Formats: sequence, C-alpha cells, structure tokens
Amino acid sequence: MRTLAVLAATLVLACTEAFFPFISRGKELLWGKPAESRIASVLEESRCLVDTAMYTTMQRNLRKREILSPAQLLSFSKLPEPTSGAIARAAEIMETSIQAMRRKVSLETQQSRHPTDALSEDLLSMVANMSGCLPYMLPPKCPNTCLANKYRLITGACNNRDHPRWGASNTALARWLPPVYEDGFSEPRGWNPGFFHNGFPLPPVREVTRQVIQVSNEVVTDDDHYSDLLIAWGQYIDHDIAFTPQSTSKAAFAGGADCQVTCENQNPCFPIQIITLRDYVPRILGPEAFRQYVGPYEGYDSTANPTVSNVFSTAAFRFGHATIHPRVRRLDADFQEHPDLPALWLHEAFFSPWTLLRGGGLDPLVRGLLARPAKLQLQDQLMNEELTERLFMLSNSSTLDLASINLQRGRDHGLPGYNAWREFCGLPRLETPADLRMAIASRSVAAKILDLYKHPDNIDVWLGGLAENFLPGARTGPLFACLIGKQMKALRDGDWFWWENSHVFTDAQRRELEKHSLSRVICDNTGLTRVPVDAFQVGKFPEDFQPCDSIPGLSLEAWREAFPAEDKCGFPESVENGDFVHCEESGRRVLVYSCRHGYELQGQQQLTCTQEGWDFQPPRCKDVNECADSAHPPCHASATCRNTKGSFRCLCEDPYELGDDGRTCIDSRNLPRASWVSISLAALLIGGVAGLTWTVICSCWPILETGNVTPQLRCGKHRAVGTAQAQDLEQWDSARKEGRDTHRLPRAL
Repeated sequence: MRTLAVLAATLVLACTEAFFPFISRGKELLWGKPAESRIASVLEESRCLVDTAMYTTMQRNLRKREILSPAQLLSFSKLPEPTSGAIARAAEIMETSIQAMRRKVSLETQQSRHPTDALSEDLLSMVANMSGCLPYMLPPKCPNTCLANKYRLITGACNNRDHPRWGASNTALARWLPPVYEDGFSEPRGWNPGFFHNGFPLPPVREVTRQVIQVSNEVVTDDDHYSDLLIAWGQYIDHDIAFTPQSTSKAAFAGGADCQVTCENQNPCFPIQIITLRDYVPRILGPEAFRQYVGPYEGYDSTANPTVSNVFSTAAFRFGHATIHPRVRRLDADFQEHPDLPALWLHEAFFSPWTLLRGGGLDPLVRGLLARPAKLQLQDQLMNEELTERLFMLSNSSTLDLASINLQRGRDHGLPGYNAWREFCGLPRLETPADLRMAIASRSVAAKILDLYKHPDNIDVWLGGLAENFLPGARTGPLFACLIGKQMKALRDGDWFWWENSHVFTDAQRRELEKHSLSRVICDNTGLTRVPVDAFQVGKFPEDFQPCDSIPGLSLEAWREAFPAEDKCGFPESVENGDFVHCEESGRRVLVYSCRHGYELQGQQQLTCTQEGWDFQPPRCKDVNECADSAHPPCHASATCRNTKGSFRCLCEDPYELGDDGRTCIDSRNLPRASWVSISLAALLIGGVAGLTWTVICSCWPILETGNVTPQLRCGKHRAVGTAQAQDLEQWDSARKEGRDTHRLPRAL
C-alpha cells in the first residue's frame, strides 16, 4: 500500500519529469512549431500540480475527519457545487500554465513582464481552450421559450440578451478599477517583505486587527435605532448576491505552503427583493446618499451591468461585520429574557444546530432579533472579540479572525488602496494626517491607522471605508455609501426582470407586492403573533408591536390564471423523469417542458395550444450517460465512472476510497480487503500449527500409569510452565500424595 507521502511524491515526480524536457530545452519549443503540442505539455504539468494539491488536501481531510479545524468549517460552508468546482479547477490550471510560460520568457529574455503581455493573444486563447476555461468564458446558449422570456433563469444568465453572462453565477466579479498585485498578476499587496508601497511595507493584517479593529465584548455600544434583524438581513442578501465558492485546492502549486497551516508567504495556496431596496438600503446609505447613488426607478437599462463588483463583494458590503453583536439573545413570548434560554456568546452558536433544536426552535431567536438592538459601529469599537478571537472556535482552541480575513481577502483580490477608491467615487483624496482626521473624527484611531500604514494611499479599502464618519441618517461613511449605492443601482436597473419593470407584473400585482413587508413574512413563517410594523426599527414590547392580523399582506388573487373558454387542448400525459410548466404567449396557452437533472430532452421543448390541439407530441426525457463525455469526464482518471439512471457513480478500487470532491480516489490508509483475507487465512494457519504443537506438548506431559506409581515423562523436553500452571501442578501433586483422585490432568494442561 502506498502512503500519502509516497503517492504525492510520485505525482510531483511524474509531473516534473513530464515537464522537464520542455523547460530545459530551447525557446523554439514554445514559440516554434508545433506550438500546440508544447502548450499541451505545459498544461499537463499544470494539471498534475493542481491535482496533486487537491489530492493532498483531500487526504489531509480524510485523516482529520474527526478533528475539524475552523478553516475546514469555513471551507465546508463554501464547498463549490460540481460546475463551480470544474470552473475553479480549469482556472487554476490556466493560471499555473501562464505563470510557467511567463517564468520561461523571463529567464530567456531577462525581462520580467506581465504574463498576458509576454504571450500572444493566440497563445492565450489556446491555453484558455486547452485548460478547459474557454467554454465557461463563451456566451451561454439562451433558451427562447415562453418561460425563459417570462421568468429569470436560476443561474441569472441570459437576463440581458446582448450580454448574456452579465450578472450570471459562475462568472468573474466585475472590476471597477484595475487590480493591484505586487508581481502584476497574482501576488497580493503585502506579500513580499521587501516590497514597499509609497516607500513603506504594508502592516500584517493581524497587527491591524489588534491595534485598530478589535474591541472587548463587554464595551460594545448598542444601536438605539436599529434592531439585530437589520444585520441578519444584510448577511442574508450578501450571501445571495456575492457568495464566492471555495477554491478547489488549498495547497500551493510547485511545492508551496498550505495556507491553512502556515502564514509563510509562498505561492497561494439576483435577484434583489423589494424589502432590500425599499427598506434596507436607504437605512444603510442615508436619505441623501440613496437619492444620489440609487434614486427612483426609471426603467430597465440594457447598458447597466448588474455583475457584482469585486470591491462591493470583498470590502464595501462587509461593513456589516462591524455591527454584529457579540451575544445571541433569546426571548420569551413576552419579549423578555427567557428564563430557560439565556443569551449565548456568538461563538457558542456557530455550527451548533442542536442549540436551535433544543433551545425552543426559531421563535426565541426571531424575538431577540426584533426586540434587541444591533451593535453600533463606532470608530474605536469596530469589531468585537467574538469575531476577532473566537470565530468558529472549537474544543482544540483553534480559531479564526474575521477582521484579518477581510483585510487579507481585499489584498488577495487585488483591490487598490483607500485613496484610489475615494477618487473613483469623486471624493477628495486624503493626503495628510489632517485630511485623515477630517474623515475619521477619532483622532486616536486616525493616528493608529497612519502609524501602521505610514501613507494614506496604503490603507486597505475595507478599513478606510469602515472607519469613516457616518453620513447623516446612515450607517456608512461616504466611500461605502458610494460603492454600495452604485452596486444596488446596477443590480436594479440592469435586471430585465426587476419587479417594477412594466412587462414583469400587472398593475394589480405590483400594488399587492407594495403591501408586503418583512414583518408580514415573519408573521406568515413563525409562531409569533405580534411584531413591530417596521422590523428593522428596534422596538419596545408591547407598545411598538402590533397583532399579525393588522399587518398588511399581499393577496394572490391578482395572480389567478384562467384558461380561455375556447381552449380544448386540456393537459397531455405526464413525462417520465420530467415535467412541464404552464405559460401564456400572445393569448395562447403554452406548455414548456424540462427534464430532471441527469436527463436530456428529446423532442419539442414548447407546445402551443391551437384550434386543432397541441401543435406537437410531448417530448421524452432520456438518461444522459455522463461517463461517455470524454471532453469533460465526471470522474477523475483515478476513478472508474459507472452510469446510473439520472446520474453516475465514481468508483475506487480497494484500498482507495472517494475523496471529498466525489470524483477522485485517495488512499484510505487501510489495508486492502484482499489483504484482510490473507491475514485471516494466515491467522487460521498459525492457529492450526499452534494447536498441533500444543497437542504434541500435551502428549509429552506426565502420563499416568496405574496405581500410585509416580508419573514418568515420555519426552525428554517440554516447555516451561507459567505461574498458574505451576500452581495447578502443585495442587495435583498434593492430591496424589494424599491419595485423592489424580487420574484427571491439571487444568493448565
């Protein structure tokens, strides 16, 4: 059985040997003919390195399956689904290949150039195609059905038919400013100790947390305006809009460090609801900034790109972390402290579903969100210790620091510094300590920030935006109000299916939607009977709470559909492994068919009711043989693919087992089942030999003749006896001498 170390070393060696002839020979191998075969060699090397890193990570997870770390918990919560995982893997292969080519060009030309400048457009296109990235970069094929024209796709694709990837899932975050990397490509700011920014090195993120951001749990200040539900809603929509999947591998390429176990700086390891724009965003931005950056809805804008921006996802919308209270409050039916359910520290609630199930269910928590204030974001109280010292804390005392993660995430994503974003928003740059004190009223906080970063341009955008003075009636400063406002406007105006767009709903339906509120949602989905009219406003019970019967809600009567009186088509029979949805197009009834996952449609996707009946026969759903896809095999080469109805299985040969990705075979660290059979047979054989030997030994023990004659040994040698056996022999000899029955041998024999 090969151990992890041997197998990983074998993979790396195989990769290196396959790539070595390419990197050790002349320049003509890359730039001469046939270039495609040479690039294929680079890509094969990159695949080897990526797969080796993934294998090592999965093997470590197998060993630590019962000893989870906070980093593993965070990773599991962001584990990518298969399509996202395939895209991430292809991107890592492409990046590794381009980096390898860049290193070769730099060695031969003695010039350090950006990878995309060093390689021709044709070569980059070839790398994109052969790495598997190209299919995910091309525009998707948009369905032209009644249903697709009436409802958005779950992926968000094809919302804008001229730019079908705008706002879609599994697409890159939009960049509103060019990225800043220390090597011009992927090394984040602060990565290289000797690299200076405006004459100074960047401070370590953990040091920034300790000196500027962290505050004790006991000294946080409550927000006297807004409830904890405002923060919960922001977290909810953030993960809906800007959730980014975990990388397919955590280990570095080409022998780099594992970022989960070391801090060494080696190569690394839309829909927007009515409640959000009407009730949530104005409170965050304040009325003046909301009018400036969002404003009233004026209709769909086909030139507005709703893709989530890098700076919004990575920095601006993470302002809410500074408003999280260190305690989870649970209240009784009278919205008072629950006698049996005391408040929990935040770290006690992380990944603790039993706390919910055994703690009275959802209602006590919802009452706490409604009737208890959020934490107020103050410049000298940015983030409490529950988030900086106890994030995902486990019994082994290992924790994460959310503030440091946020700072490092911004650097990893290549976000420019604080002043670059102020300039982007039309705000004045802060050049001097006096300028900084104008934006940050707390002189001590401004001094600490400048002492750490040395230059205002170096300040990480997340920290700079977080520390700014609030705008009037807002919970953000001018920079984050600008960035969040621009993103929200793009999400709304660039959405063809936005609820206020005239073609989406009827006037009657829009009037019903306008009645809806978060308070009504809570009444309809919990056991609460009284709620505040404004769920985001912290209220006192009972004076600020109303019975659920008095909270307006929408009536679904406005959505009732009726078939035309002359319609004689009826409904066709159901389709096995598929279904259809009713739609209406130009006054005629339409059925749009779809198949369950793992099946493909054969026949017409859309049927229209005519005077003669349905214009086509219903389609059927045929099983997809995923294992036959040689271009994108569902299983890793280490596994065997077996097709099943509607799906497939990746199988591993003993002693290997399936890794966390569900497609790669990894060493189980157990003996093969065949080995256990061999061991069992060997044990049986040894037992048989031992038994035979024992029989011989017994036959050589004292044999009694008749009468009181002393027993005589027939064998000259016998094994030594143990203490228990010696005692038995002594008892037997004593009985013999006393004349008692001694014809039975001692038990020891």
